[in-house]
Amino acid sequence: MMNVRGLHFEDFTPGRSYATDRRTIGEADHVNFTTSFGFFEPLFMDREYVAQATPYEKPIVPGALTFSVAEGLTILSGILHGTGMAFLGVELTVVKPVFIGDTVRVEIEVLDRRETKKADRGIVTFSHQVINQNSETVMQYTIKRMIRRQFA
Repeated sequence: MMNVRGLHFEDFTPGRSYATDRRTIGEADHVNFTTSFGFFEPLFMDREYVAQATPYEKPIVPGALTFSVAEGLTILSGILHGTGMAFLGVELTVVKPVFIGDTVRVEIEVLDRRETKKADRGIVTFSHQVINQNSETVMQYTIKRMIRRQFA
């Protein structure tokens, strides 16, 4: 992983890629998330229901938790430290389920960037691929962020 801190708008050129560290989603992560935010769906909480009524053998992790972990890994990569100004929107697809004990990482590619009317910032569009321990993409999303310019 590239150890970077606070890349600016000018640094994010289309085609450039970054990779995050990995993180295992544990039982405590799952329980804390589902109970804190009301995800009391049997698909996430009831092993017997999941085994009998779904194609899965064990409860899955909510996609919202997977997205949150992916965004946390992105922040921990350092590329947005002190330069990320705003989350502007996301288009997300869940490709495969994530289970307790899975380890995920994020591959990030710069898709586009554009100037804004304000000289101190620009808009950068990224593609994120969330990949599990088996090198399978489990989630993909396109996200727009407002990023501080180096020279305003």
